[in-house]
Amino acid sequence: MLIKLKDEDFNEEVKEGLVIVDFYADWCGPCKMLGPIMEEIANDYKVVKVNVDEQEDLARKYGIMSIPTVMIFKDGENKKTLVGFTPKEKLLSEIKEL
Repeated sequence: MLIKLKDEDFNEEVKEGLVIVDFYADWCGPCKMLGPIMEEIANDYKVVKVNVDEQEDLARKYGIMSIPTVMIFKDGENKKTLVGFTPKEKLLSEIKEL
């Protein structure tokens, strides 16, 4: 399941289970490379995309300094943060550790 998220919905979407959050921007080259990987992963996991240009408060709240940044939440708590382009195998490995 792939969801584009707004600030007001964030806490509700990440509060239960395993949720992968992709902080991105439309103009970001590495973000565009990560996009298809996120779509594939969304077949097996809940993936939430947050556009940092549209959701600046949310990006600031989570200290996003570089994009893409992927955060893996479990039951509302950020368990892992990956900054920069992450290959699919590495991303899946990090997810499975949790």
